[in-house]
Amino acid sequence: MGLWTLLEGCLLLANALAILNEERFLAPRGWSFQEFSGVKRNSFKGQILGLIYATQYLRVPLILLNLLCIVVKLVSG
Repeated sequence: MGLWTLLEGCLLLANALAILNEERFLAPRGWSFQEFSGVKRNSFKGQILGLIYATQYLRVPLILLNLLCIVVKLVSG
């Protein structure tokens, strides 16, 4: 397992967090953005919610990283 494999795994995890739908998945479980404002930001739930919303906010750089990963895979084989 090399560094590239670890970076690909992190990219896959970021993709998984970015596609979570707030109305369908997060809100019924009490993980909506309105709940985030009331939760302590230092708690585990607050940290996870912050990570989810950060990945959803940064979708354009995530798309660019996915494209870069695809190009590198195509070139290197």
